Amino acid sequence: QVQLVESGGGLVQAGGSLRLSCAVSGGTFGTYVMGWFRQAPGKQRDFVARFTWSGGTSYADSVKGRFTISRDNAKNTVYLQMNSLEPEDTAVYFCVAGRIQFGKFTGDYWGQGTQVTVSS
Repeated sequence: QVQLVESGGGLVQAGGSLRLSCAVSGGTFGTYVMGWFRQAPGKQRDFVARFTWSGGTSYADSVKGRFTISRDNAKNTVYLQMNSLEPEDTAVYFCVAGRIQFGKFTGDYWGQGTQVTVSS
């Protein structure tokens, strides 16, 4: 059973930065596609960023150029560096271990989520 534990959320002013961490345990780190989703109040859960099988990265248009996903294989940890944060980035952020199915990133395992609040 894969377990994902996020940390690093908090309150930040617009224009600021945060780095989220996701500690992965209970599975083989390289078995799944790792990524991040987010869910704002009253909205559906949206894709944010992920790795590709070839080692590249993929981002939602809304965060391109501002967010960076990275990983430390030795620590079994995935990161999401978020810069130039905007109030619209306010959401609960979820770490996800999943797969690509019919061209779509689908989560098999989800973390509990960490709240990110960006004040204007």
